[in-house]
Amino acid sequence: MNIIRKLPGPLLVFFGACSLSFGGLIVKSFEGATLWQILFWRTIFFLVVISLYLIITYKKQVFRSFYNLGLPGFLGGFILSFGFCGYVFAMYNTTVANANFIIQTQTIFLAIFGYFFLKEKISVITLTSIILAISGILLMVGSSLSPGQVSGNVVAFIMPISFAVLILVVRKYPNVDMVPAQFVAGIFALIIGFIMSGKILISAHDIFLGFLAGFLQLGFGFILITIGAQRTPSAMVGIIMLTEAVLGPLWAWLFINEQPPFIVIIGGTIVIFAVLLQFYNQQSSEKKVV
Repeated sequence: MNIIRKLPGPLLVFFGACSLSFGGLIVKSFEGATLWQILFWRTIFFLVVISLYLIITYKKQVFRSFYNLGLPGFLGGFILSFGFCGYVFAMYNTTVANANFIIQTQTIFLAIFGYFFLKEKISVITLTSIILAISGILLMVGSSLSPGQVSGNVVAFIMPISFAVLILVVRKYPNVDMVPAQFVAGIFALIIGFIMSGKILISAHDIFLGFLAGFLQLGFGFILITIGAQRTPSAMVGIIMLTEAVLGPLWAWLFINEQPPFIVIIGGTIVIFAVLLQFYNQQSSEKKVV
């Protein structure tokens, strides 16, 4: 852990985004597990990683960190658990490209929710970003006419919405620690996966993929981003995280020959441009405040 902390913050965020980008490829590579069984085993190994991280970081204060969450933190974790479920459902039912591009709209949702719940003003640039993002999403979703992909695209929005809600909770209650909140989200996601799966026994091959998805892809990626973000400007973190949206579809194309339609690439590019525009707007606003 000390070796990791000595690396530059932006580099850690980049490695974390690269790790997260393998999520779609791993979910698509399961042989016989249902999406709920994938959710269960992915979350099991994710909780193992987060538990180790909490113990190393907080030591004797581990239980105290959960107590300090309070009701807002537990509520944020509960809402985020639906994002964990939505991720697996979306990757299982739609293309990796669609899911990854939709995930990036979390910044747009944060701006919209901030306007309604925190009374934050929406600038002309933010409004432009929202319109561009909606246009790009309509292009992507419109190209996916099969019932399965439509449901996957719709559910994919749970991810950015749930994460935006968690960030709103943190901004409203600055004392909320996101790390224990992520653990809470994992517990709820585990329960949902267990109830919905019916049976949890799957092949050794699929359990190994669950390990890759929960321990390395999600857990390790989350730890790298958490540590790196502490020493990296927020706008830069957001821009580096776009690496996930670029690499995710690339891995799916290279390893499982999932080539998204050209219209999806265009729509995704518009979404990424809209997010970059919003990041630029945020950075400009922060400089004015300083």
